[in-house]
Amino acid sequence: MQEGKRQKQVASLVQKELNDVFQHLNLTMMDGGMVSISSVKISQDLLQAKIYLSFFQVKDARDSMKHIEEKSWEIKRQLALRLKSQVRRIPVLQFHIDDTLDYVFKMEEIFKKLKDNGS
Repeated sequence: MQEGKRQKQVASLVQKELNDVFQHLNLTMMDGGMVSISSVKISQDLLQAKIYLSFFQVKDARDSMKHIEEKSWEIKRQLALRLKSQVRRIPVLQFHIDDTLDYVFKMEEIFKKLKDNGS
């Protein structure tokens, strides 16, 4: 189902504010690498937000994800303070690892091997 205009607006707003919250809580630099919010998807009823996190040169993404999930209450509290005048209810935050970059790197590696074998 296609995202509505309000869903996109709320997702954009949540992503912008979450970036600030992550910086405020020192969650952007972890385990020798960088954590960033690659995208936010909001449900139609605006009550659930899937936050996709990208981990760049982080030694253990799963461990870093666990740390973020442990701080999820504080993250939601900070987000609520920033969004209280713009949305009626703060969505439930669900964090997911965005492995798109890993997939791209693997595909590039496969294409390179195919090219090298074909030459």
